[in-house]
Amino acid sequence: MANFVLNAEAREVANQGKGASRRLRHATKVPAIIYGGAAEPVAITLELRQLVKALENNAFFEEVIEIQVGDKVESVKIKALQRHPAKNTPMHADFQRA
Repeated sequence: MANFVLNAEAREVANQGKGASRRLRHATKVPAIIYGGAAEPVAITLELRQLVKALENNAFFEEVIEIQVGDKVESVKIKALQRHPAKNTPMHADFQRA
């Protein structure tokens, strides 16, 4: 079992893009994507506070993370993390299936 478990919501195609991502960030959420493996990529939304808390631990970048999307649990590793240049808060995350 992974030490890190994040709760996420799947995003519909209508809630993707620059404007939708800005609205999510204003609501203290972080847009992210899960890709890789045989399954299709899944656009998700993470809670900012939960992600910042996990990022405080350096092991988050090395270990397998579990992301709960609805009833499904994805085992992933973080591949990319974009941060705001001045505030240093996460703006977007990319996860690859393990």
